[in-house]
Amino acid sequence: MLSPETSILILTTGGTIDKIYFDALSDYQVGETVMARLLEVARVKRPFRIEEVVRKDSLELDDADRALIHARVAAAPENHIVITHGTDTMTDTAKVLAEIPGKTVVLVGALAPARFGESDASFNLGMAFATVQVAEPGIYITMSGSVFRADAVVKDRAKGAFVPIGE
Repeated sequence: MLSPETSILILTTGGTIDKIYFDALSDYQVGETVMARLLEVARVKRPFRIEEVVRKDSLELDDADRALIHARVAAAPENHIVITHGTDTMTDTAKVLAEIPGKTVVLVGALAPARFGESDASFNLGMAFATVQVAEPGIYITMSGSVFRADAVVKDRAKGAFVPIGE
């Protein structure tokens, strides 16, 4: 059994990072997670386990979904948790997790599905995996090569990026 002190828990919630294209619908939908495959390709040796919480676009997440995510984080034996999440409401979920003590939680997503060759998913997941190991307990967001405290960042839709509050 993996020690909670050394293992990283990855909770998947959906979002663009796990979207797939359905030709019949001419639309993208959240599919089965590819996180295990991304970490395998990256040759990650650090122990981890993956649990699916929900499989939704973040705009479809509601209070009950966020309560479920909160419960999973709070109950996890691991103190280091990465949550894959859609970028549109990532900061909303981060707020719900803010009062959980003693855990380092990193929310991460992608602007293009991980299944696409030119996706930012692998890089962002690598940033999250590294951040969760070295950051002090708290809630963080890693996107586009930056690490932010979750309570100090917003998504700037016009820029297509996360930026510090007030910038």
